[in-house]
Amino acid sequence: MNRRVEIKKGSAMKILGRLFKYMAHYYKWELILVMVCIAVTAVAGISSSIFLELLVDDVITPGIEHGFDYVAKTLYTAAGAMVGIYAAGILCSFVYTRLMAVITQGFLKHVREDMFDKMQSLPVRYFDTHTHGDIMSYYTNDVDALRQLISQSVPQGLFSLVSIITLLVAMLRSSIYLTLVVLAGVAVMVLVTKIVGSKSAKYFVRQQNSMGKAEGFVEEMINGQKVIKVFCHEQASERDFAKVNDELYHDADKANGYGNILMPAIMNLGHVVFVAVAIVGGALVLGGVHNLSITGIEAAVISMGAIVAFLNMSRQFTLNIGQVSMQINAVVMAIAGAGRIFEFLANEPEVDNGYVELVNANIDEQGNITESETRTGKWAWRHPHKAEGTVTYTELKGDILLLDVDFGYVPEKIVLHDISIYAKPGQKIAFVGATGAGKTTITNLINRFYDIEDGKIRYDGININKIKKADLRRSLGMVLQDTNLFTGTIMDNIRYGKLDATDEECIAAAKLAGAHDFITRLPEGYDTMLTGDGSNLSQGQKQLLSIARVAVADPPVLILDEATSSIDTRTEYLVQKGMDALMEGRTVFVIAHRLSTIQNSDAIMVLDHGRIIERGTHEELIAKRGQYYQLYTGAFELE
Repeated sequence: MNRRVEIKKGSAMKILGRLFKYMAHYYKWELILVMVCIAVTAVAGISSSIFLELLVDDVITPGIEHGFDYVAKTLYTAAGAMVGIYAAGILCSFVYTRLMAVITQGFLKHVREDMFDKMQSLPVRYFDTHTHGDIMSYYTNDVDALRQLISQSVPQGLFSLVSIITLLVAMLRSSIYLTLVVLAGVAVMVLVTKIVGSKSAKYFVRQQNSMGKAEGFVEEMINGQKVIKVFCHEQASERDFAKVNDELYHDADKANGYGNILMPAIMNLGHVVFVAVAIVGGALVLGGVHNLSITGIEAAVISMGAIVAFLNMSRQFTLNIGQVSMQINAVVMAIAGAGRIFEFLANEPEVDNGYVELVNANIDEQGNITESETRTGKWAWRHPHKAEGTVTYTELKGDILLLDVDFGYVPEKIVLHDISIYAKPGQKIAFVGATGAGKTTITNLINRFYDIEDGKIRYDGININKIKKADLRRSLGMVLQDTNLFTGTIMDNIRYGKLDATDEECIAAAKLAGAHDFITRLPEGYDTMLTGDGSNLSQGQKQLLSIARVAVADPPVLILDEATSSIDTRTEYLVQKGMDALMEGRTVFVIAHRLSTIQNSDAIMVLDHGRIIERGTHEELIAKRGQYYQLYTGAFELE
């Protein structure tokens, strides 16, 4: 699901305010120093206009009468002062640009870390309802939009703001008449910016959303490339992508079309203002009109130096207005990106109200349990009772009970109805049924990837809602139909099931899973590097590593969701022997389409549309001659 983020009126400033508060949390004093340096740099740049007025009125004009010596002495003094001012400006410019580089990359590092930490805390439901490509877009497009804002728009905006304020004061001091001419032109610029900017802002927000949608689509097509080719679906995929790409093109075209109009319009209006100032200023000089300034100093006419300085200031003023308007697009994109990131960070983390913990235990011959600080190979549930102020320990055995369980992915649509399952320690429970019957959903409830609507699930007699999710899942091992391997060596991937496992334990787990033989035939054996989710291995080999990863974890409860579906018949026979050894003494839940793999189950549950319609051993169900019998004899096939 791709959610389109729209920026409402008033929310843009809230997002920007939250963003700067977010930055200040990490770089408060650095940002203050940046603002001081930017102010010094901006004022130093404006001082050139004051120098022009001084040059014309106090050096060149008097120099005609007083001669070269006077000009040289006065010019050297003024030039020396300007060198000092510009030196300070250059130094501050270097400091703030260097600081902004550090702040930008450091802040983005914190943003990515916060997003990744948030992602780890989100429930499985979130990833089931959002495309992976759209999630990746948060880390790429949206973070890049923030980079442009922080590294370019923020310092340029602050520089322009300080310059505009300083120039306005200087222009008012020089001439209110000419300042009014400049402000009239600026009013037109602001109006144009508002009209064009509002148009481009709307489409830049849409562009950011469309980009995430397009990346989600591409990611989906990459994952399904083999299926696309098998079914000759290339042209249909191209048509579907063309629709998504056309939407992105339309939004980007409109956004950049309006955005590219803005700067030329502002620049040309700036030229008009410059000409207007020159005409009015010339009229003031030639017509002898008295100058009006906020200093209260009366002058017969505005000086030539003041006109020259004012023309320079008006050009700087309009250029800074233009620079601000040019940052609007980057700001809008950043606001859209920040809005999406904040929305992502605002997602509710996985709720965990559990307080029962899994601990290492010592268990004597009488069954008395004490907690151990070292690994003992035995585990127990540590159950504090707040009301009594006591703690009890329950041995981890793998006794699973589901009683009258109802569940729906959305409350208004229940997909599991009145599910009751009794799995005693060491028993093997198998689920059979058509796709969508609810087999995998049941195992997801045992893991608490989702919480039930009604009923109870107990683990060793403890309501699983009371058990901390991390401890609950640590006691469960899962082998899924879709394998997931990570970049690293084969040994690293096996050790993923138990991070402190020794090499010997990993090798033993690989032997148990039947993976040792193929691993030793690889060029570098257990040190073979895997990349791209194990693309250099066959599907069956990847599944064997997945099984070995669970074997090294040595959990008391196993969930095998089509664990041998990607393995050929010969390999399956070898793996099944290892699996039988792995399952010995453990509670096992098996989901399988191949009924031959579950005949030795203690109980087989036949599901249909979220209900258990048959249960019993293989022999009992065959004797009933019901749906399982039809499945086994081939009279009815799983879909």
